[in-house]
Amino acid sequence: MFLLAVVLYFLLACLVSWLALFPAGRDMAMALVAKMEARLSRRVGHMAQRGNQGVAALRQSSAASAQGALGFFRRHYLACLAGAAVVCLPPLVALMVSGKNMLGGYDVSVREMNGQVADLLQGEQLVPPTAPPPLVFVTQEVAQLRPLLASASRNWTLLNPDYAQRLLLVFKIMKEQHGYDMAILEGYRSPERQNMLAAMGSNVTNAAAFQSWHQYGLAADCAFLRDGKLVISEKDPWAMRGYRLYGEVAASVGMTWGGNWKMMDFGHTELRLPGVMKR
Repeated sequence: MFLLAVVLYFLLACLVSWLALFPAGRDMAMALVAKMEARLSRRVGHMAQRGNQGVAALRQSSAASAQGALGFFRRHYLACLAGAAVVCLPPLVALMVSGKNMLGGYDVSVREMNGQVADLLQGEQLVPPTAPPPLVFVTQEVAQLRPLLASASRNWTLLNPDYAQRLLLVFKIMKEQHGYDMAILEGYRSPERQNMLAAMGSNVTNAAAFQSWHQYGLAADCAFLRDGKLVISEKDPWAMRGYRLYGEVAASVGMTWGGNWKMMDFGHTELRLPGVMKR
């Protein structure tokens, strides 16, 4: 079947090239059409001579149709040839490049799904953990690493529901499988706050208003809790190990981790839903 398609495509390409590039080819095609028209006319005339009244009408109709079609083809032969090529070439090309008889992307997946992810997709609704005391976010160590964190939003209800459930699942896995308690540093961020942070320099953020997924409730910055204190610094080996695990778990539930960026943001995750951010 594939070989036949290749042969047909080759013949069609040769025919189109011949008709489009060589006047003699077009003249021969016109002559062939005229010859077929004359033969049809003679056949219809012969039938008319036998006294078939209906054939006379058929002859007139066929002759008129043939003449009309021939005239249209003569006037617009290049457009007709181009149209035929447009109609015929894509299916032939698709047939040639396809390696199998079914559309890609429908193969049975052999990847084992995380059981907790499967439960989430089947409707398990996780609830946010108890928020840490506000004083946890205003210590001197935290203020040096994350300025203006005290005024950041940590309201789970302002996050996109899909993203919030994925992030809660990450928190659950980090706690149950790796022993890390986590907390949101900042979730939803208003456009005004985004511009204010951007004005503080690239060491804070490079994104202006509506250039960050925070404005759509689809991003959050998170860190770890140890002995009731917030641990943010990547210089802490325990925290750095947690960030690596956090990135792996976040990726397993379909989120993007900021630790993979050129300007690394280890505590950041986001869910890039199509059609949300207009770039």
